[in-house]
Amino acid sequence: MSVDESAKIKEEKLLVPREVYLTAGVRVGTHIKTKFMKEFIYSIRPDGLALLDINKIDKRIRLAARLIANYEPQKVVVVSARQYGQKPVEKFCEYTRCRPIIGRFIPGTLTNPSLPDFIEADLLVITDPRADAQALSEAAQEGIPVIALCDTDSNCSFVDLIIPTNNKGRKALALIYWLLARQVLRERGEIPPDGDLPEPPEAFEAKVPSIEE
Repeated sequence: MSVDESAKIKEEKLLVPREVYLTAGVRVGTHIKTKFMKEFIYSIRPDGLALLDINKIDKRIRLAARLIANYEPQKVVVVSARQYGQKPVEKFCEYTRCRPIIGRFIPGTLTNPSLPDFIEADLLVITDPRADAQALSEAAQEGIPVIALCDTDSNCSFVDLIIPTNNKGRKALALIYWLLARQVLRERGEIPPDGDLPEPPEAFEAKVPSIEE
């Protein structure tokens, strides 16, 4: 088998073509590299930015989807305080029927049953360990497993499953949550193993504020 044929087979195993990952900027990290994320870094650009391994990103999306699919949807809470993650989270939950919390996370949501908005969660998905630190802390207190989208600068303490990705970019977050939603539905058997969502990844993208706004 030639090198080209081998590369093609490897390409076909990805959830989307490699070019789609690259165009969305999913693999572009930061200048900071934490000990948690070193295993996911493929290389360092000349400007010092770390680049994540696309194959590992793809594999972790599959693992995360398999885990999410094992839980009752309403027991899975998906959080994003980060602006560019809010629409992707809403769209992900629209398709998977999980529970979104976007914007400010009210302290006690996962730990204080006396709160009107208390949620008894079995699994937490967060968009950024730093921005979603309150939710992460409460999950740790309650022993709730956590899946987190982690960039190269992320502190992943208390995270049970890391999805390595650019967790700051608008297009990157849209693609990751789109892929995650599609894969969860595939794992549940709600769409065929090669089934697609009726909307493209662009439908998950956050709106860019206009100058007038």
